[in-house]
Amino acid sequence: MIKPNIKNETARLRVVVLGTAESVGPAPTLEEAYDPKSIEHIKAGTYPVEKDMVKEMEAVAKVFEKYDVAVYRPKVIKDYNQIFSRDIAFVIEDKFIRANILPDRDREIEAIEHVWSQIPKEQRITLPEECHVEGGDVMPWNDYIFIGTYSGDDYPDFITARTNIDAVIVIQELFPDKIVKSFELRKSNTDPKENALHLDCCFQPIGNDKAILHKNGFLVESEYQWLVDFFGKENIFEITKEEMYNMNSNVFSIAEDVIISEHNFTRLNTWLREQGFTVEEVPYAEIAKQEGLLRCSTLPLVRD
Repeated sequence: MIKPNIKNETARLRVVVLGTAESVGPAPTLEEAYDPKSIEHIKAGTYPVEKDMVKEMEAVAKVFEKYDVAVYRPKVIKDYNQIFSRDIAFVIEDKFIRANILPDRDREIEAIEHVWSQIPKEQRITLPEECHVEGGDVMPWNDYIFIGTYSGDDYPDFITARTNIDAVIVIQELFPDKIVKSFELRKSNTDPKENALHLDCCFQPIGNDKAILHKNGFLVESEYQWLVDFFGKENIFEITKEEMYNMNSNVFSIAEDVIISEHNFTRLNTWLREQGFTVEEVPYAEIAKQEGLLRCSTLPLVRD
């Protein structure tokens, strides 16, 4: 039995689902790609290969082992990308919520049936079909739930728009005691430097009161400003367009003072250490080519 418990992004992690890069299958064709960054690498012939990605994910598994975190992995489906476990489900408080993701990816949730079946029945939530949502857009933060969304009339035209306003409304109804704050994200099907695929591609809270932020990821300046005021300018690490493209905001907290980060994020990692964080550096640059990083490939189930 797993008793899900997630109140925020940074409390001490106890149980997590880490995606898998085993049997990811051949590089997708341009038609099969879901995001502009993957398309860029397919065209350039630099799309990541399985053995490199497996190695990167094993480095993360070792860090979890070091911190005594219980780790579940998806059942391997042959020739199927199952790296980004954050997209398929998420936990808020004691509820395990199954995300409604791109139809092409439905089988990913089947692959964590061994996790889903251990959650008490009354704590498993399947959202109505009209609610589109992926875990990368959903961030529980104590009294708040931050959600990245896109509400433009052209929503159906963006394969990069993953969470709609219907989902925001339903999550608010599920958690009436929380303040749900949604943020309109900048979307592009073609330019990875102008696309915030999920909220965690341009923002993430860390520690108790700090955040990593990228202004251009937000469509509405006042919503970005709200976050600056909420965390305080002095507590924010503002990343550049290039750093957003390289996924600098997509690190992952094991505890309030321990963060797993990509070893090439020199400027960020230096700042984190100056703020008193322990930074566990891992190689993750190959996985980053698919527009996802450490937060995207982890699904936290229990934090203290």
